Amino acid sequence: MRDLAALREETETWDRLNTDLGDARALLELAEEADDDELLAEAAEQAQALAKRYSELEFRLAMSGPYDRGGAILSIHAGAGGTEAQDWAHILQRMYLRWAERHDYDTEITDQLEGEEAGIKTVTIEIEGPWAYGYLRAERGVHRLVRISPFDSSARRHTSFALVEVMPIFADDIELEIKHDDIKMDVFRSSSAGGQHMQKNSTAVRLTHIPSGIVVTCQNERSQMQNRESAMRVLRGKLYDIELQKKESEQARLRGKHVEAGWGNQIRSYVLQPYQMVKDLRTDVETSNTTAVLDGDIDLFIEAWLKEHVGAAA
Repeated sequence: MRDLAALREETETWDRLNTDLGDARALLELAEEADDDELLAEAAEQAQALAKRYSELEFRLAMSGPYDRGGAILSIHAGAGGTEAQDWAHILQRMYLRWAERHDYDTEITDQLEGEEAGIKTVTIEIEGPWAYGYLRAERGVHRLVRISPFDSSARRHTSFALVEVMPIFADDIELEIKHDDIKMDVFRSSSAGGQHMQKNSTAVRLTHIPSGIVVTCQNERSQMQNRESAMRVLRGKLYDIELQKKESEQARLRGKHVEAGWGNQIRSYVLQPYQMVKDLRTDVETSNTTAVLDGDIDLFIEAWLKEHVGAAA
């Protein structure tokens, strides 16, 4: 029923566009017959709006995966490099939160581990909204920052890395088999704001998936049950992402394309010194407006990557 409703919504959207196109054509013909400048201007305005709607709908054809329509779980992990890398992870967190805000998506930080001096070591954010996962799956990979470190008294240039993981939020009716015996659950007091010194009960949850070694924690909810539910959503997403990466690696191998696993597999470089440039290493799309990018304006990179992957299910 969920898939049927989604397909119905899709066809109705295209039907509305077709109807509006007919109305705009009729308005243009009327304006030309009457030689009315105001009507001609209105028709031109409608044409621009229709072209924008068509472009957006056409772009959505690039998102054909089974979970692209739904929400996403985004995790950011600081790489090696201590405070500098942790600050970079925090900058990326802000970038994605601002991107979500631009798209009117709801966000919730379900787990966050602060750095010792600044920044964050890791953070997990749930992003709810239509097509959130379809867009954000383009952001999966290693992000590289080059800048003069504000934490270096000698003002030397540093290179920092952070890993971004993106998983879908599964609907309750989607089955992904996780055996009960394969999960170890530990509980502890939350270390978030109002955590350790405020709570007398152990509400934070740590889940360990024994076969894969994946560890997921959640401590931002008020109850142990809520934290366990959030942790399970993240775990399911991570297990799905592992299977997806295996599939992509196999497809790349069959195509003869070499895929390097690990930290060397960078997707984008953000250079702030000695010049300013953000470049996506997969599509060669680049911009010198680094301020806008770090403020959440990353759609040019997402759209370029997705257009190269039209029809690639994820």
